Amino acid sequence: MSYFTVKNEASDQFEEKKSVFIGHAKRVYSEEEARKFIDKIKNEHKEARHNVYAYVIGENMGIQRYSDDGEPQGTGGVPSLEVIKRKGITDVAIVVTRYFGGILLGTGGLARAYSKGTSIAIEKAEVVEKVKGVQMHITIDYDLLGKVQYVCGQNQWHIEDVEYTDKVCLRILSPLDSVEKVKAKIVEATSGKSEFKLGNKKYYFKLENRLFEEEL
Repeated sequence: MSYFTVKNEASDQFEEKKSVFIGHAKRVYSEEEARKFIDKIKNEHKEARHNVYAYVIGENMGIQRYSDDGEPQGTGGVPSLEVIKRKGITDVAIVVTRYFGGILLGTGGLARAYSKGTSIAIEKAEVVEKVKGVQMHITIDYDLLGKVQYVCGQNQWHIEDVEYTDKVCLRILSPLDSVEKVKAKIVEATSGKSEFKLGNKKYYFKLENRLFEEEL
């Protein structure tokens, strides 16, 4: 189970026939967060002619909203929303600010410009995968540590930390669909002399082969 969103809050800009377009992107998890972000950008760019926005929220992209903010109907919000959907990302809010340069772009020109503003904002914010995973706590005897570290290294399973008490406890963040494989490999390496405790299931960021907590 996974989906894609943006990693950072970011912005980028370009000029089109003397109009300046600034695309802003932020990861959000609710309509309230999206509205706060939109209001923040509008407040920062009070002198701009338009602050077009679109946002998509939910693992299944269930919430989708947009606004042309005074531009001709269908030339701003819809193109921005379509870019988000085409890129397959969710939990994201986009605001594209336009400082009017005095030259009309036409409906087609506006749609292309707002699409571009959305695209460059997403590119700047970086797309990242979120996968459902779990913390695995693995308890073993000291003499088995080397074997477990070797197996984890061979399979690119990152050991987050190691706690030394009367035994050794290792912590691994694993995607849900890999948990049984991790357990099987470690059970094999330790000849069954290993104990496992799983934490709560939740979403983690995934970069290459490693999972990360919420903030990267």
